[in-house]
Amino acid sequence: MDYTKLLDFTGKTVFVSGSSRGIGEAIVRAFAANGADVIVSSRDQGACEIVAASIREGGGKATAKACHAGKMADIATVFDWIQATYGKLDVLVNCGGTNPYYGLIGETPEAAFDKTIDVNLKGPFYLSSKAVAMMKATGGGAIVNVASINGITPGHLQGIYSMTKSAMINMTKAFAREYGADGIRVNAICPGLIDTKMTAVFTSNEDMLSKVTNSFPIPRAGQPDDMVGGVLYLASDAAAFTTGTTLVMDGGVTA
Repeated sequence: MDYTKLLDFTGKTVFVSGSSRGIGEAIVRAFAANGADVIVSSRDQGACEIVAASIREGGGKATAKACHAGKMADIATVFDWIQATYGKLDVLVNCGGTNPYYGLIGETPEAAFDKTIDVNLKGPFYLSSKAVAMMKATGGGAIVNVASINGITPGHLQGIYSMTKSAMINMTKAFAREYGADGIRVNAICPGLIDTKMTAVFTSNEDMLSKVTNSFPIPRAGQPDDMVGGVLYLASDAAAFTTGTTLVMDGGVTA
């Protein structure tokens, strides 16, 4: 085995949902830096193109393609486009997510419930379903789902979001069990508190943030770049015998 090539994605086609900002942006940039031909995707074509253009300016290979992960028509369209453009998909990273409601779970508005389920669970499920069909036809691939430690223990006043992430962890295991023989590996990461736009309600208040993070074994909020290594590992040949697992990346919070 050539150990120097374990994290080399040269010649690989990688689709990262929710990659116009935050954790997804860091992930898609990391894949491009390691040789992949990446597809930057989110609801906003303009935001995707900004990231893709920046990658290309740095010498990487990147294309922007808008896809609303909660809309089945968008998912069908983007996979038709991947097939026509690349003829294969080697890696799917499901990173798109939303958390529109903070409050008592029993008072969750129906609109917030539906949006959270559609974007955090239904979308990744059907993106994965399309991906495994394409990967089977070309000899295999890898899927990495970005879940959350809230999927292990529900976050305070984040009941619906936590439910979707718990379901994503079991979805990861189900796909891994059923498609391993087809050469498809499916794993997940569980980030803890990461400094992104979605967590700004916590991270933008320094006093509140320090009260929380002072109890962490690694006493700070994570950064999107902190998630990159785990995703690259799980998608790479270094993890050739790893599937159905969940890698907790939370600064030691759940410990």
